[in-house]
Amino acid sequence: MLRKLTRHILLAVLLSSLFPAESLIAQDLQPRKAPTLTVVNPGVVTAVRGKSENVEIEFRVPAGFHVNSNKPHSEFLIPTTLKMSAPTDIVIGGVNYPPGEDTSFPFAPSEKLSVYGRQFSISFGIRPLSNVIPGNYAVRGNLKYQACDNATCYPPKLLPVNFQIKVVKSTVESKGTKNPAQSPHAHR
Repeated sequence: MLRKLTRHILLAVLLSSLFPAESLIAQDLQPRKAPTLTVVNPGVVTAVRGKSENVEIEFRVPAGFHVNSNKPHSEFLIPTTLKMSAPTDIVIGGVNYPPGEDTSFPFAPSEKLSVYGRQFSISFGIRPLSNVIPGNYAVRGNLKYQACDNATCYPPKLLPVNFQIKVVKSTVESKGTKNPAQSPHAHR
């Protein structure tokens, strides 16, 4: 009877140790989910009407992944691009992308790819025209990117990028017209 009980215990221990291993193997056979980047909200950007303000937006890439830079070395790779739109009379200036980091990967060790790693920032100018009514306005856009790991590139994705711009009057405007300079002869 003790032998039977020992055999059953050994069989139960053996089976319980096999099932977790099977579930781990099954997990490895399933494809990895395409990663989603995150955007760090720049908060409310204050801009004086009639003057340009620089906006910098930071993006974070999940660990173990990278995205193609804005200028990948191959025409077959999808570049990272930012498209922004603002209300009428608020002008979005040229977008400035950081340089990519030349990196080689196990699937092509002799080839360097231009990528962005764990985090990167993209900047652009924004200028409310002088006739814009002071107040808060929504600026919206999308970051298009293709994320990859060390073995696979995933389909491209769009990441919404939204923030508020607070348009204010310039200090010269709020003071009204300047007094004309006094004549040096007025106080003799």
